[in-house]
Amino acid sequence: MRIKLDENLHTDVAAVLATSGHDVDTVADEGLLGADDASVSVAATREDRLIVTLDRGFGDIRLYPPGTHAGVLVLRLSRHSLPETKSALEHLVSKVDLDDLAGCVAVYRDGNLRIRRPPGDE
Repeated sequence: MRIKLDENLHTDVAAVLATSGHDVDTVADEGLLGADDASVSVAATREDRLIVTLDRGFGDIRLYPPGTHAGVLVLRLSRHSLPETKSALEHLVSKVDLDDLAGCVAVYRDGNLRIRRPPGDE
């Protein structure tokens, strides 16, 4: 899976995903630091990359309807520390094939993943 890390995730998180075989790019790599969510979404969609973020706004299916982008994974963590974020992603990639999130809006919280799929894929 091609992935774009949002700016609210430490770049060390990329190693967790890359170790699992994913092609990881960051918002910083593309010069999008400080860009609004819509611009990040357009860039990720253009590159066919799943956005991984802590930003709950990306989980709003009214703004980012499933099927209109390459996919969104929102991490809803009780703490946004690097160790907690890495641990959550390690757990997630050990249980879920991230390729299955293409075009979806997924929210990972407390070890559970809620997936909103594009119409017709449900």
